Amino acid sequence: MDENQQTFWEHLDVLRGSLLRILAAVLLSGIVAFFFKEELFAIILAPASSDFIFYRWVGGVEPFSLHLVNTGLTEQFMAHLNVSMTVGLLCASPYVIYVLFRFVSPALYEREKRYSVRLVLGGYLMFVVGLLVNYFVIFPLTVRFLGTYQVSENVENMLTLHSYIGTLLTMSLVFGALFEIPVVCWLLALFGLLRPEWMRHYRRHSIMVILVLAAIVTPTTDVFTLLIVSLPIWLLYEVSIWVVAVTAKKKVEKEKNT
Repeated sequence: MDENQQTFWEHLDVLRGSLLRILAAVLLSGIVAFFFKEELFAIILAPASSDFIFYRWVGGVEPFSLHLVNTGLTEQFMAHLNVSMTVGLLCASPYVIYVLFRFVSPALYEREKRYSVRLVLGGYLMFVVGLLVNYFVIFPLTVRFLGTYQVSENVENMLTLHSYIGTLLTMSLVFGALFEIPVVCWLLALFGLLRPEWMRHYRRHSIMVILVLAAIVTPTTDVFTLLIVSLPIWLLYEVSIWVVAVTAKKKVEKEKNT
């Protein structure tokens, strides 16, 4: 039977099958990740030491190592479980996107499918880039400053594992979302809701907002750290201007041809 001619209950049955396949893929990936505990947490905890690759690349960083503690009976096991399932979801995400798109695509026209593929692939790639930038650059700077900050030498920092992992996951989600800015701008430009002239006109205002945002994300008085955090966000804005300009130009050319 043609998928477009299926009844509501048949569509619901197809959706149920798709969700079950997604759940199975995520669980399987999470279980596999669970059994690689040493390798998994070596990656997760790497930014907590001055031996991390970013510090070796920058150079001139004073040696430090954060002391993480466990304060709950089940905290370490739950951290292991949560991280494993998060990694499982990340590893299974290409398949998850494929299954969801395969379910939705029959209801789309060919032109809508082309734009949807660009939107989904662009959004996914930019989200992954945001995760990588956060892990290799932003989070190490944040955790070094906050983890070594002291109001007095009499107060020693003892960070909990839950706090460390929670901060890493939250910041990864935030920067993954921030890196969707070019994709969102492309979509707005496609519908004629955003123009490159507006973005260029408000460039100075945007830079100020970016600096404030970077100061909030990394509350440090170190100018170098502030610039390192601000740079990728500013580049995203500049890339967004280019994307909007190209999209607007193509839209005008298409209207002329029609």
